[in-house]
Amino acid sequence: MTRYGLRARVITLTLAPTLIIGIVLCGFFSFTRYHDLERQVVNSGLSIVEPLAIASEDGMVTQSRESVRRIISYAHRKNSKFVRSIAVFDSKHELFVTSNFHPQFQSLTYDSNESIPLLPSIQVDDNTLILRAPIIPETRFVAIPDLNEHDAQALGYVSMELDLSPLRLQQYREIIIAIAVMILGIALSTAFALRLMHDVTRPIDHMRRVVDRIRRGHVDVRIDGKMYGELDSLKNGINAMAESLSAYHTEMQHSIDQATSDLRETLEQLEIQNVELDIAKKRAQEAARVKSEFLANMSHELRTPLNGVIGFSRQMLKTQLTPSQTDYLQTIEKSANNLLSIINDILDFSKLEAGKLALENIPFDFQESLEEVVSLQATSAHEKGLELTLKIDPKIPVGVIGDPLRIQQVLTNLVGNSIKFTERGNIDISVELRSQKEDAIELQFMVRDTGIGISERQQAQLFQAFSQADASISRRYGGTGLGLVITQKLVSYMGGEISLTSRLHQGSTFWYTIRLATTDMPVSDLVDTDTLMGRTLLLVEPNMQAATVVQQTLSTVGLQVNYRSTMPTESGHFDYAIINFTPELSHSFDEVSEQVALAKTLATHVTIGMPSTELALANQVTSELNVQCIAKPLSRRKLLQNLVIQQPELALPQPVEKEPLELMPLTVMAVDDNPANLKLITALLKERVRNVVTCNDGIEAVEYAQREKFDIILMDIQMPRMDGVTACNAIKASDINKGTPIVAVTAHAMQGERDRLLKAGMDDYLTKPIEEHILQQVLVRWNPNTNEDEVMMVPLTHEKSEATAPSAQDTSRQDLIIDWQLALKQSANKEDLAKDMLKMLVEFIPEVDEVVDAVLEPANEEEHDLLHYVHKLNGSCSYSGVPRLKKVCVELEKGLRSEMSLDDLEPELFELQDEMEKVIAAAQPYLA
Repeated sequence: MTRYGLRARVITLTLAPTLIIGIVLCGFFSFTRYHDLERQVVNSGLSIVEPLAIASEDGMVTQSRESVRRIISYAHRKNSKFVRSIAVFDSKHELFVTSNFHPQFQSLTYDSNESIPLLPSIQVDDNTLILRAPIIPETRFVAIPDLNEHDAQALGYVSMELDLSPLRLQQYREIIIAIAVMILGIALSTAFALRLMHDVTRPIDHMRRVVDRIRRGHVDVRIDGKMYGELDSLKNGINAMAESLSAYHTEMQHSIDQATSDLRETLEQLEIQNVELDIAKKRAQEAARVKSEFLANMSHELRTPLNGVIGFSRQMLKTQLTPSQTDYLQTIEKSANNLLSIINDILDFSKLEAGKLALENIPFDFQESLEEVVSLQATSAHEKGLELTLKIDPKIPVGVIGDPLRIQQVLTNLVGNSIKFTERGNIDISVELRSQKEDAIELQFMVRDTGIGISERQQAQLFQAFSQADASISRRYGGTGLGLVITQKLVSYMGGEISLTSRLHQGSTFWYTIRLATTDMPVSDLVDTDTLMGRTLLLVEPNMQAATVVQQTLSTVGLQVNYRSTMPTESGHFDYAIINFTPELSHSFDEVSEQVALAKTLATHVTIGMPSTELALANQVTSELNVQCIAKPLSRRKLLQNLVIQQPELALPQPVEKEPLELMPLTVMAVDDNPANLKLITALLKERVRNVVTCNDGIEAVEYAQREKFDIILMDIQMPRMDGVTACNAIKASDINKGTPIVAVTAHAMQGERDRLLKAGMDDYLTKPIEEHILQQVLVRWNPNTNEDEVMMVPLTHEKSEATAPSAQDTSRQDLIIDWQLALKQSANKEDLAKDMLKMLVEFIPEVDEVVDAVLEPANEEEHDLLHYVHKLNGSCSYSGVPRLKKVCVELEKGLRSEMSLDDLEPELFELQDEMEKVIAAAQPYLA
């Protein structure tokens, strides 16, 4: 339907031309008549003033004022209807004679500075018309004394003022008449337009309403009334259409009745099918529910026995074993880890499909994380005779923030595929810094192999679930086809992309990018390589790519590397020699002995790099040939530690007995709600100060502080009833201890926590676990009897020097369920205290497990202070040597503090229960 109806169009098209033509004609005739009337007045005035100028010539020549007055007076009386005044001026613009008195004769004169024009002039001013005509002598033959040639041109001029008021009135009358005629024409056009609408639009509107009724199904209505011309033909056509529709409607109704009868017979069959479909739907929903429950429980059910295998394998590795037994147990552990990774792949795929996979953001050592992947994959590669290398751009920061497990998972999938489909050659991994902006970096990973390659047609199927590029190889190489799908989704989650380049039978190169944040926080213990600066090293490596990676690692620490692909025959002397054997060939003890003998003639210290498949041979070489052996591919940390420990000046110091510390004359109050933490702090304090008072919460501490004066107060932060900050403010508000230094003791060592606590009123800051030398420094610093010079020269205890001494055995122990050496260190090397700490932790675990079970119960709506229990457990772990359980507690506490939902934290809660079970089982030998 158009915006404007037919009625509006008829009125517009009828009145618009009339209105336009009327306005144009009215304006034209009014304008013409207006100026014609004005022109007539001007002409009439000129016909008066010009004869007067001619008639006044004689009077002006003879200076006869009376004769000129009679002439102009007569003319004034004759035309007095519109003539206001007539005046005659001489050649000097002075009044000569006038027909009547005029109040302002100056308005009738010319400008005195100008000569008199020789032609009549016209001046219109509102309702006044002034006409001036020069008096020019026509009788030149009359001799006039003292009259020069110039003055003979104009003897003077006649000015006449006319009244234009009657003219204006006549002009307005003409305009009004024209407008009235135009309005009359428009009114007549409007009358004709209304008549046209009555004769045309009303029948059309009637037909529209009838057609609308026919459209709504009233096919029995008809258009009636007398119409003319085309409207009558249209009426007949619409009536004929209605008759046709009526007939069609009758026929259609008959067909509908027949179809309804047929449909009614079919509905019974459809109803039966719907019942069957409903039953099938319920079965499918039940199957989906069972699948969901299965996937939810699979992690716990399958990972628990695998974790038991891994855990007890690691426990056996702590015992006295032969090299072969150690190798077997390590193989069992790696195999269990591989099986665990397959289970995790299935679970990860399910999470990715459901969009419920959450990435961690934790600081970690980037290079060590990748080297761990390479180390785990090395055995599979070396068994096939493949060389595996890892090259990392030295510009990449040591510490990054991201999800190390997912980064390892992506790299593991790609490296595992390369090993699976490569029979000979190399698998080279390289990581380059693509871009760096402020605290974020973009890295590009490349995994190159010399395997079977992938054709262009097969590449399109790579990133599809449960499929491989060539289905015929799945039986030979195995695999579920989920690895690349999970890899692609994980890379996308980390803000990157993945692709590949490959040619059939010429190898493949997978590359992908990820984005990570950087951190300046220490993520691992650094190896002191200052002693290696400027030393010489002989590197023998048959594989060029592997030699390049090792050479880059050694050159970055200042070593002068001399590379050879085979053992040199010329003489020379080096500080170190590294002899690497390729996994492509098997090696005998005699062959290795020969190479070692040659190497010892060239270098002071010899290190052998052996394939991970020949660990038994490596043990024999180490024990019989007195050289160091490292499994390939060479880890940067292990390689540098091996070179550093071979320095004679860096041998480990012999342990010496600690001299007992002199007790400080201090009264110290320790406040902590965790009994294990409180017991340890009390034991450490009693070795250093005379009086120690303990409190279990902030309220008790405030009550003590209001009764007794203390020299130093050690205050836990996270406590029930009253937290440490509130207790600190209350103590400082008292008169007795308002000047007592209060030291915050917390396991929540996040960035900015120290500044926050100091601003809140604390005087100093200690993190759990408390180290003895740091506690000693704090006590000396806040001792009121200590001088400033003594504060700056506090000697470190023996434990600190031991901790900082480099050691070849200083490897990562984060995978141990119970690290007894760490537990002893955290308990000030007191075995009885370490056992008490571990026992208190084991006794507290069932209480935490009960709270976690209550939280995980879907039907349980009771609120539990989970954060309090996790924080308390985290504090207990700080002194019990349980690194894995502590790591889980730290991540869980971080998620709870960031107000993550319990659904998102459910995997961490299950992992917490698993770790607690492992700790209870692993603690029994220590508590027996």
